[in-house]
Amino acid sequence: QLQASGGGLVQPGGSLRLSCAASGSIFSIDVMGWFRQAPGKQRELVATATSRGSTNYADSVKGRLTLSRDNARNTVILQMTSLKPEDSAVYYCKASGWSGRTWYDHWGQGTLVTVSS
Repeated sequence: QLQASGGGLVQPGGSLRLSCAASGSIFSIDVMGWFRQAPGKQRELVATATSRGSTNYADSVKGRLTLSRDNARNTVILQMTSLKPEDSAVYYCKASGWSGRTWYDHWGQGTLVTVSS
């Protein structure tokens, strides 16, 4: 239901673009964005955007990563620049919202980002 793409290997200081699209079966997405999990670490927030246009970034990525959202297409794009080795992780797309009176969280399959020389 969430299709993520764009991961890969990049050198330090390089750029990557991750995209995530929600299928038509997911409606009324309130919050959509990216989390990441490095080996041996907990999954952490990278950036999220609400349907009203508010964005939230982890302090470690501010100024380097930019999240954009297209509500009509249910997609988010994470533009990553000035990448560092510590950005290496599996990146997961997440979409959350209300289905009736039930809050849902949908996760994508994850895409690997490796920053290494």
